[in-house]
Amino acid sequence: MKQILTSFPDAVKNIHDGATIMVGGFGLVGIPEQLIKALANKGTKNLTIISNNCGVDDWGLGLLLQNKQIKKIIASYVGENKEFERQVLSGEIEAELVPQGTLAERIRAGGAGIPAFYTPAGVGTSMADGRETKMFGNKEYVLEYALKADYSLIRAAKCDYVGNAVYNKTARNFNPIMAAAATTTIVETECLVETGQIDPELIHTPGIYIQAIIVGKQEKRIERLTIKA
Repeated sequence: MKQILTSFPDAVKNIHDGATIMVGGFGLVGIPEQLIKALANKGTKNLTIISNNCGVDDWGLGLLLQNKQIKKIIASYVGENKEFERQVLSGEIEAELVPQGTLAERIRAGGAGIPAFYTPAGVGTSMADGRETKMFGNKEYVLEYALKADYSLIRAAKCDYVGNAVYNKTARNFNPIMAAAATTTIVETECLVETGQIDPELIHTPGIYIQAIIVGKQEKRIERLTIKA
């Protein structure tokens, strides 16, 4: 049995100022909406956030940006967030932009206990400036270090009482690897079921990586509405 929480403020109460936090999702898909909201309300400061992007101006990680709670963000792109862009350009926030595949692999490596790896992504660009490079065969690679966090906040479609988690479609992006790469992983799930009700073949994240579970319904906002006549 994992810790089953009933209050979102309680779920984030131990997250301290200066913590490093991984936040699952891609855009507004698969983000732990209510955990982020609770963290924004708590007002925890000087956070280092590791996420694919920073939500939008008024939702997701954008709430933490508005509150000036983020000191540094490691992400793959600025996305649909004008406030993120403004803070980066004004020097109010430190941003480390990483190629998306490299970001995913750095997180995966952190969860797998691999301290670093070589990749061709970024070679010959400013991203490789000052970094160790090495030739393998006739191709140059740059050394990238794994990422780990104090906390991972992830989103699942379904979870059982021992923490086995299933993600819905494209929400199965950064959530599984982030679940494995933190000291404490808190999963916000849409549905909590009895242990044994999830087919073992369908489990995306084994419960060994999960420390706490809370049920929360998503608003499921859309970043950019596209309609077809």
